[in-house]
Amino acid sequence: MPLGLFLCGDVMTGRGIDQVLSWPSEPGLHEDWIKSALDYVQLAECKNGPIPRRVPPAYIWGDALAEFDRLKPAARIINLETAVTCSEDRAPKGINYRMHPRNLDCLTAAAIDCCVLANNHVLDWGRAGLEETLAALHGARIMTAGAGRNRGEAEKPAVLEPGGEGRVLVFAFALSSSGVPWRWAADDDMPGVRLLSDLSQGTVDEVGGIVGSHKAGMDTVVASLHWGGNWGYDIEEREIRFVHGLIDHAGVDLVHGHSSHHAKGIEVYRDKLILYGCGDLINDYEGIGGHERYRADLGLMYFPVLAPGSGKLLGLELVPMQMCRFRLQRASAADSSWLCATLTRESRRFGVALEPDSNGRLQLRWPAPSA
Repeated sequence: MPLGLFLCGDVMTGRGIDQVLSWPSEPGLHEDWIKSALDYVQLAECKNGPIPRRVPPAYIWGDALAEFDRLKPAARIINLETAVTCSEDRAPKGINYRMHPRNLDCLTAAAIDCCVLANNHVLDWGRAGLEETLAALHGARIMTAGAGRNRGEAEKPAVLEPGGEGRVLVFAFALSSSGVPWRWAADDDMPGVRLLSDLSQGTVDEVGGIVGSHKAGMDTVVASLHWGGNWGYDIEEREIRFVHGLIDHAGVDLVHGHSSHHAKGIEVYRDKLILYGCGDLINDYEGIGGHERYRADLGLMYFPVLAPGSGKLLGLELVPMQMCRFRLQRASAADSSWLCATLTRESRRFGVALEPDSNGRLQLRWPAPSA
């Protein structure tokens, strides 16, 4: 039976989002211009209207829940770019995201199976905050990948067993290009994230050794990468070589890239899916100006279907979404068309294109019809 997955980029449930959930953290911030998380709520309200308080846990997912019900993916994987903690050990980095642990039901409400934690916000509240995050997620029976109480734990995969043949192994890694400081790297006796040193063939071999020690039989391997800056569509040749190497030499079946606040190009390489940057899905940026040309208010739900065992891509459906009043709603026809044209433009170099269906969802076509 084909293996259906759900993937997305950054899910940021801290700061303003946390303030409208049932158990908001203390709202004080240490940012240059904004000193209260409640100000992010007010910015969003100024743009789109009143946002209710003490919302039920499923509120933020909005229309996304119907897409989960329609497609019923076997595993749901997100990049959780928020510490789940009450820690006061604030990292001196200017922007610090956290969600109160009692708000964790906003993730279980969407039946999230795996949270990738190899990112530049999971240690915003120190190593104690990371350890509380791990304990909270595991207590809710949500798997994690990419961070741990030591290096060995940080590089272990989340092992998802969705039924049928084989497992889904999610390995997660961060690169310093995404803003992860080197001091956050997990060590033999130090909690942290699994940080990769560079994009060399040696690093490909390193990842291959990690994957090879866990992969067996009909397993499908997802490599989740937090890499690159927040803005811009450029994909460097060295990045392309690296992810091709992960597929050719490291046993990876699907590359799940994130860090950019907007979606980037898509490639199908040797029948394997590469998402160079999934963009944000949930955040509190609704009322923040700047970078409008990237349309970061628009997000995508990615639903790939793979052949178990081989990891061959059989299909990819993308559902355009928009954050409005801190809740996901289906994007308008015009916005879906814009996303379709933009992703097709950015993916054409890889010989793939996006086409809209009659319901405003997008389907990946490879090779591109005009190629």
